[in-house]
Amino acid sequence: MELIFTAATCSVIVSILLKWFKAQNYVPMQMITANYAIASLLAYLWFKPDLAHISVSETPWWLIILLGIALPSVFLCLSKSLQTAGIVKTEIAQRLAVILSLSAAYFLFQEQFSTLKIIGIVLGLGAVGCILYSHQQQSEKSTKQGMYALLSVWLGYALIDILLKYTSSLGVQFAVSLNLMFFMALILSILYLLIKKTKWHTKSLCAGLLLGLFNFANIALYVKAHILLKDSPAVVFAGMNFMVILLGVIAGLFIFKEEMKTSTVLGLVLGLGGVICLALAI
Repeated sequence: MELIFTAATCSVIVSILLKWFKAQNYVPMQMITANYAIASLLAYLWFKPDLAHISVSETPWWLIILLGIALPSVFLCLSKSLQTAGIVKTEIAQRLAVILSLSAAYFLFQEQFSTLKIIGIVLGLGAVGCILYSHQQQSEKSTKQGMYALLSVWLGYALIDILLKYTSSLGVQFAVSLNLMFFMALILSILYLLIKKTKWHTKSLCAGLLLGLFNFANIALYVKAHILLKDSPAVVFAGMNFMVILLGVIAGLFIFKEEMKTSTVLGLVLGLGGVICLALAI
């Protein structure tokens, strides 16, 4: 459980740093670019992918390119959501992206749905509805920005999860696909910044390297936990999602002094209930 707790902590630290850096006028896209630079290097050193024997003709490059576009794009959405909706709602939306990816799995991968899985999906959808509704009492501009940002995080992380599952179903090794998509995200991010003729800021790049360290640690430790607890995937899944949501709530309440409306609390409860049902369905 120590690995799961540490992985969850790293995930929430990424959100905390991203929210704080954005408030200090750091450039999000430059941070994201540096994040993928260090993540690509660490992924290569940690997972040791067999890149020498990659088949150029058989590798699904269109998927790698899509992931290379989706990863930094969703990271930008995450930054926006943290600023406009807060860390509590953003972490709930991010973790409940699994609801959409599971629903897609029914149609795309012909996965069977048990009663528990259906209940988990329904509870998850209810949770997302609650956190979106919690913005109704804010100003109109804040309401729209927060709702769009939360939806983009929810849909974006679900899209990434679906693309990763599809890549895995084609037989591409996890270590190889992870390195390729990180490197593609890095290349496309650099190209975007060059096209925009951005003025580079050392502080933003250094901040991005720090983000990348925690971002990669989250991934590496989560994968390690799945390997060590290979007979208990439900424990890893539920533990990770529970801890990220709960640590996100703690960070939101005590670090950023965010307000917990009744609908937000209800969304939190429904979300945790959904996670329990999905974990029991594994």
